[in-house]
Amino acid sequence: MRRPLGGNDRGQVAVEFMGLLPLILLILALLWQLVLVGYAFSLAAHSADRGARAGTATEGGGSGACQAAAEDELPSSWRGGASISCRPEAGVWKAMVRIEVPVLFPGAGSFPWPVKGSAGAAKEDPR
Repeated sequence: MRRPLGGNDRGQVAVEFMGLLPLILLILALLWQLVLVGYAFSLAAHSADRGARAGTATEGGGSGACQAAAEDELPSSWRGGASISCRPEAGVWKAMVRIEVPVLFPGAGSFPWPVKGSAGAAKEDPR
């Protein structure tokens, strides 16, 4: 006597899903890492832009204001490995921000290459 065909494959979908789960998690982790890389570029560029604009301020501007403004734009968990440099160059304040790209989340570790963002702002005459 033959058994019914529907009774032998019970739980097969669960077994296949458990087999694919590591691959799904790996793809999600890689996508999340790509998002973090893009966010790091965005943070570095935005921070450099704010720093360069603060350096051109007529009152209280300069290198100190540039570095403080650039650092204030970075979230606290991203400041640890950040390096900020500001300098005037031919009437333009140039700011460069380097931040480390974290592995999966900030504070866990970072990749060996930094992300750089740079910006410049012309010093306007306050007439």
